[in-house]
Parts: sequence; structure tokens; C-alpha cells
Amino acid sequence: MKVFSHYAYIVSELTGSGLLIVDLNYLPDSVHVIRTFTYSGYNRTHSIQQDGPYLYLNGGNVTSGMSDPGGVRIIDLTSNPENPTVRGGWGNEYVHDSRVRNDTMYACNIYDPPGTVSVINVANKDNPTTITSWVNNPNPFPHNCALMPGRTFILTTDETSSPNGKLKVWNISNLSNVTLVTTWMPTNITTAIVHNVEIYGNYALIAHYSAGVRVVNISNPASPTEVAWYDTYPTNNSANYSGCWGVFMLPSGKIIASDRQTGLYVLRSTVPLVGIEDPNSVPKDFILKQNYPNPFNPSTTIEFSIPKSSYVTLKIFDALGRQVAQLIDEYKQAGSYSRTFDASRLASGVYYYRLSTDNGFSETKKMILTK
Repeated sequence: MKVFSHYAYIVSELTGSGLLIVDLNYLPDSVHVIRTFTYSGYNRTHSIQQDGPYLYLNGGNVTSGMSDPGGVRIIDLTSNPENPTVRGGWGNEYVHDSRVRNDTMYACNIYDPPGTVSVINVANKDNPTTITSWVNNPNPFPHNCALMPGRTFILTTDETSSPNGKLKVWNISNLSNVTLVTTWMPTNITTAIVHNVEIYGNYALIAHYSAGVRVVNISNPASPTEVAWYDTYPTNNSANYSGCWGVFMLPSGKIIASDRQTGLYVLRSTVPLVGIEDPNSVPKDFILKQNYPNPFNPSTTIEFSIPKSSYVTLKIFDALGRQVAQLIDEYKQAGSYSRTFDASRLASGVYYYRLSTDNGFSETKKMILTK
């Protein structure tokens, strides 16, 4: 499930499930099902990712009619979130899951072969193109991935039982020479299989099947360090697909974990799970600075400061008030931050960027794109 504006978009592998659109505007009293969205040849999905007003459907039969029906399809929410527009697809390989940042997709082609992670340019939503790929060796079976801040490192999970799937850390600073930095398994456990990884600041939150929930400090990508854990499946740590399936951290710092056998858990860690980007500077006030350069072409930098830990969104809107990009949507500790906005895919004109936090701060500023 992904959320855009006040809508939830839900997918499933069930044949006929399509893309379920749910209106959350009436919470906490109720939710309203808007419709099940499908298009020609498509009725099921394995996973869903999002970047701003664009959804990326992975697996299932999302690219029916292309070389691989289980690739990636782009769904555009900019005009009407209740009636999305189907855009381009990438069907070179099966995509189990993906991540998208600044119009670049990292797609996990799980099956071996190819066992690759494909890097795809999705700036043109109607014609995604391959940039490069690398084999997720050793024993490649890339299930999902997560990007560290700055997109210099990426973490991948190999969902294999023999040999046991591991978390891998890759240096992707040079896409022409992607290198394996290290692999990781839970402390004193060599048998359990890794499943999903999510990154929150300097910490990786990992669903590790029979080994349960694992929290790993990745501030030094070459030496991941386990700092907390909770075993949702205490029966054993064997190489099977029983146990913790997915993990997610709420703005409060609480962890939601789903275990296939033992149920849904709400956990709290005594370890702060969000890294500070600028730990030496804790500002006194909320500040949203004017972007620079301004006017700009095609990229500009936006800086802001928050004096207390907050759930932060940084969104870009066009002159008609339509959201065209989302640079931040995550919990952050107090500190000063900057983000680069690449507007290569947008037309010249006036745009607005808005910083909002869950403790009531909101500010909007204008910027001008000149091509």
C-alpha cells in the first residue's frame, strides 16, 4: 500500500484485485472504497512503490504484452487521483520490487537468472529506459532494496534458503562500476533468511523471517552493527520462509511488524532509529530557506531546519496547485537538511515548494524554472 494525498493505493497478487483506490479523507470515522482500477491485460500486482504523484506497479501482469508481463508499469496521479492515467512500462525482466528516487528506479529482478538489479531512467514516464544493471552476486536472488541517503549505497536482500539469503551493501556511486561492500547476517545466526529491508536515517529495519525484527546501524556501510532485535518467531532460526514478513516504522518511532505465523506486532525500541544528517547543528526554529539558484535550470537546492524531531514532507507543486514531486516523506530528527530538486522533466514556469511537519509547521515558497 502507498498513500498519495488522502488516497491509499493497494495491490495484491490475487487475480482480479487490480489497483484498489481508497479515500482516507474521512478518518478516523471511516474509509471509502473509490474503485478497483485496471487496464487492458492487467489485474494483479506483486508490489507497489511511489515517488511523488507517480505509482510504480511491480510484478504480476503489469506489463502484459511486453517481453516480460511482470515488469514495471507507471501510473500517473497528477490529473485525477481517483482516475489515474496509465503511462509507460518496462518489461525487459520480471521486477519483484523496486525503489524510485529522483526519476531513477532500482528494480530487483529476483529470479536467477538474471538475479540482477536494474537501474532504469523513468524521467520520461511514457518511455522508461535501462541505464545499467549488475548481478546481485554471490547467489543472486534480489528480493527488495533500499537506498541510503545520498544514493551512494544501496542495500539488497536475497530471499534464498540454500545458501541462506543475506543482506548485501553495494556502493553505487559509480554506476559503471557497482561494487559489493559487505554482507550481513543477524548476530550469532547463520541460518535465517532475510526478507525485507527499510531504511530510516542511519538505521536499517529488517524483516528476517525466523530471526524476527532486526535493527542495524548502517552509519558505516562497510560495517553494519546490530543494535536491537525482537524475535517474532521464537520457534527456531532455521532456513525457512516462516516468521517476520514486513516491517515499517511510524513517525512516533514505533515499529509495525507482521509475522506470517504469529501475527501483527507493535514494538518500541529504546534506540533512536532515525539518523541526524547534521548532528552538530540543532536549530532553534523551523526554517524553510529560499531555493538556490533561483531561477534555475534544471536543478536547484532547497534547505530547511527543524528544531525538534518531526515527520516531514517536502512537496513541489505547479502553478495550478497540482503536486508534481515529493522530495521528502519521512521522520527526521532535529537538524538542518538540504535536498536537490531535478526538474528536467518539467516545463518552464512558476513552481512552489512546501515544507510541512506533523507538529503544525507549514511554509510555502515560490521558485522559477527557466529552460
